Amino acid sequence: MIDVREELEQFPWTSATWTEDRLLAASPFRFDRSPSFYVWLQDNARFNAKAGYWSDSGAKDPEYQRGGIVRLLAFLREEEECETLEYLRWKYGDDENDGHTTYSIAGLLRLKEESRPITLDSSTIDIYRTVHPYLSGRGISSEAQALFQTGYCPRRDAIVIPWFDESGALGNVKYRKIREKAFFYEKGGRPVREMVFGLNLVYQRRINRAVIIESEIDAMYLWSAGIPAIAMGGSVFSEEKAELLRKSPLEEAIAMTDHDEAGQKLKRAIIAGLGPYVRVSVAGYPYRYKDPNEIGDLAKVKGYVERARGVRWKTALLSA
Repeated sequence: MIDVREELEQFPWTSATWTEDRLLAASPFRFDRSPSFYVWLQDNARFNAKAGYWSDSGAKDPEYQRGGIVRLLAFLREEEECETLEYLRWKYGDDENDGHTTYSIAGLLRLKEESRPITLDSSTIDIYRTVHPYLSGRGISSEAQALFQTGYCPRRDAIVIPWFDESGALGNVKYRKIREKAFFYEKGGRPVREMVFGLNLVYQRRINRAVIIESEIDAMYLWSAGIPAIAMGGSVFSEEKAELLRKSPLEEAIAMTDHDEAGQKLKRAIIAGLGPYVRVSVAGYPYRYKDPNEIGDLAKVKGYVERARGVRWKTALLSA
């Protein structure tokens, strides 16, 4: 039994109105504050809708006009749908009942099962070498863009952000829409929960001190200031990511997470997952900035990182 309301309440919503059977809010996929997006919290026979079905009346992209709970949660959790399905299976089990808000997790997983190559061919990104001003507008230098081999896909109107595994092989590609919040990954790529963005550079350059950050944009922004940084690609710190970092050349990890609840949860997870193995520090910055990219001053960012304070992981967890 998937509790749709419980899952959605874990995330911040703009202009939200919660009723017994529906959530009405601003779309999470677009830069908009009007309540044009809704999700059914319970089955509704009158409208032939199941709990978790959603619709966005302002969406221009057909792919984001309507959908089900798996796609929505994948976006909110900043992961691929197959990862969301595994999360749901872990939390709710594989029961195939026909209850009020039941989904067949096992059935959904079977629909998604496919042979997944560990790496993608480099030609996947070779066709997207066009430079777009979006990243420069976010304060990311041309050198950092070249370092991470970013590009632009005109057909999708999206920034192309390659994810390389620790060996430097292309594992997946993230496409981030320019005019919307929507993003998606290359089909057939390696799940990003099994990778750390920028970890290939840690190995190539034998970096022993790096900042751990949430988004790829933030990581490239820090690199623009000459600060080695790696990104989780979201606020989830999976065991796969933790193990990759434990085995890496890193001797010090500096957590610089977002100020929202998800970011603080990530910070605690980093301390717990890495504290017994490497030195963990926390780089603080003013609360008026949601994330490091909002600071907008590379010199200030560098100062915050340089003043990062080490934490005693057991003490930090007890006081969290």
